[in-house]
Amino acid sequence: MNTRDPFNIRRQAPAPAFAYANYFTRRNSNQPGPQVQFRQTSGSRDQSTGPEDVNKPTKAGGASLLTGADMSSYGQPVPSGSDSRQPTMQPRRATNPPQNSTNGVSEKLGNMLSPAKENEELPMYKDKPYNYSPSQRKPPIYRRWRLPLMLLALLVVLLYLSGAHSKIPKPTSIHRTGDEKPKGSFGVFSGKKKSTANWSERRERVRDAFKVSWAAYEKSAWGYDEFHPMSQTSRQMVEPNGVGWIIVDALDTMILMNLTSQLNHAREWVSTTLSYDLNHDINTFETTIRMLGGLLSAHWLSETYPNMAPVPKVKGSQGEDLYLEKATDLADRLMGAYESPSGIPYASVNLHQRKGLPSHADGGASSTAEAATLQLEMKYLAKLTGEKNYWDAAEKIMKVIDDNGMKDGLLPIFISAQDGKFAGNNIRLGSRGDSYYEYLIKQYLQTSSKEPIYLELWDQALAGIQKHLITYTKYANMTVLGERPNGLDDQIFPKMDHLVCFMPGTIALGVTGGKTVAQAKESGNWSDKQEREMKLAKELMKTCWGMYQVTATGLAPEIGHFRLHDPAIMMSDGIPKSIDELTQSSNIQWRMDYDIHIADFHNVQRPEFVESLFYMWRITGDQTYRDWGWEIFESFEKHTVLPDGKGYSSVNNVDQVPPPTRDNMESFWLSETLKYFYLLFGPDDILPLDEVVINTEAHPFPRFEPGKLFSTGWKRKPRDREGNIINENAAAATNEAPAAASSKNA
Repeated sequence: MNTRDPFNIRRQAPAPAFAYANYFTRRNSNQPGPQVQFRQTSGSRDQSTGPEDVNKPTKAGGASLLTGADMSSYGQPVPSGSDSRQPTMQPRRATNPPQNSTNGVSEKLGNMLSPAKENEELPMYKDKPYNYSPSQRKPPIYRRWRLPLMLLALLVVLLYLSGAHSKIPKPTSIHRTGDEKPKGSFGVFSGKKKSTANWSERRERVRDAFKVSWAAYEKSAWGYDEFHPMSQTSRQMVEPNGVGWIIVDALDTMILMNLTSQLNHAREWVSTTLSYDLNHDINTFETTIRMLGGLLSAHWLSETYPNMAPVPKVKGSQGEDLYLEKATDLADRLMGAYESPSGIPYASVNLHQRKGLPSHADGGASSTAEAATLQLEMKYLAKLTGEKNYWDAAEKIMKVIDDNGMKDGLLPIFISAQDGKFAGNNIRLGSRGDSYYEYLIKQYLQTSSKEPIYLELWDQALAGIQKHLITYTKYANMTVLGERPNGLDDQIFPKMDHLVCFMPGTIALGVTGGKTVAQAKESGNWSDKQEREMKLAKELMKTCWGMYQVTATGLAPEIGHFRLHDPAIMMSDGIPKSIDELTQSSNIQWRMDYDIHIADFHNVQRPEFVESLFYMWRITGDQTYRDWGWEIFESFEKHTVLPDGKGYSSVNNVDQVPPPTRDNMESFWLSETLKYFYLLFGPDDILPLDEVVINTEAHPFPRFEPGKLFSTGWKRKPRDREGNIINENAAAATNEAPAAASSKNA
């Protein structure tokens, strides 16, 4: 999911810190030498730069000299051929850097004033190591007890060899169960694993985390769009009553978790307080995926699973159509965004005026992901209501985009609502590009495989990704889905947003259509292409998992950079052999492949990797993915939970223990991250993947048959074998001869 500032009211990001103490100390590792490089840059962030802005990095391996925008999130581009030019780079979506002072005084005061927590990890820079023991100052006593001690040691060894130790229970930490394997010891390609873990209990732990988060929100921020749990403060995005940013986004999570009382409270607020007649501009995309998607999902789940968090019938209420009525009203107001000269929706819309507005930044362009991540919601609403205008408006976007004829199905991240043409050459699957690709395969699956045009688009894009964006790290040959900031003909850039970690799960979904691998193979349609794509999904999972394993907290940074071969090895050069496991104690070369920048150390409770864990577990049945998920959940429990029932918070630095908080709880913590954890640890018959599609905000919809009213209303322009658009008249002339011959033969 591509999270931006939907109301254009975020505060200016503070300047990045210039120093961190002890960054090269790592948990569970006493290995010498470099593991992760931490790069410091200077400059300021420009939160309103457009696609035309150019930033020129200098000095390989050193600090970047910046022009206009902070380049701290960029590393050094790696040539994939002989071209050594530096790429033109687009600034990524603004994010807040860590907020530690340069002299560390505030951090020390915070540590002194904060109460000690049970089982809290000791700082690794303490002057005495854990195995320290005082010197022996009485040799005579030692000599007197030497023989008894040796006999005692021998007895212990004999007891161990006899198996007596098996009667002693293994110690467990406050958040770890005894049946769990050590951190980082799980293989990726070992097949389906057996587990003695109690997954029902673990799922209940996730439910408890939601209840704690929700209770803190109810107590201190009820009805507000933003919640700052540490300070127990809140804020509306739009006065006076907000848009239900947190409440509506979490409705279907409460239904799935069977949280009846919490759902009833939320539903009452939706019924009596929520109104979208707001004279304020809001982000078209974010409002669609969160609010419209949340209402539609709540409607479907409450109709399909009435025993999940049942709602009592209240006299005079709007009844079971409450969610659908609110969704229809919101969609009608959002339709103003689609009234552009090209059909590409404007980035923002005034809900009261029902009028679309160009972006306040980015030169007025819409982002590609935002324009092309509205279709699941609008098409499902069209099916529910029979109103074809929703379908047609969402579908037209896809035609306008495809008519650009971009090479190998890979698109720049900005597109103009005025003329429907792309702006700039920046191609990536991170922010502003990600969910365009996600919705290609999901549109195909949503309408029960009745619209093959979207499968064709997905296959073309995935082939393009493998051709142009897949590369490999220098030390462990790990798979990286990189970026092309200056177009496909320029250098590849070794950067992966955490957002990109949605991709392996989506690839697996495209391979099997939601069935298990075993079922897909039994169908007889399994091919070398599917085998290669599943292998790619597994390798990308390993790279994303490393983003968690490489930090002190076990939580991933917002962005990862990587060290590549020079020149870069691409997939077409042959796939190099990579390591099977990412271990903490043995081969640590893989750690040297990760290059995390200071400005990117924050974690905002993102769901993308947990989402892929859920898909990969359901599709492959490999226990590894559940185990990884549990380990990540424990890290969230250990490092992001706040004292005194205040809930959970994002953190500023995942490589500092304890991490400083950002004092913010994103709505997707409730709607996505905890939901995916809950589904990952739950039974497979809840939301079976071959019967549903899940939108980019984790709101599930049913698959459906389009019927007579709805069908694909557009066709792709003719293309040559290389995918380039050809003149339609020439194409018609080429096809006439075979058609005439066929008619004569008949």
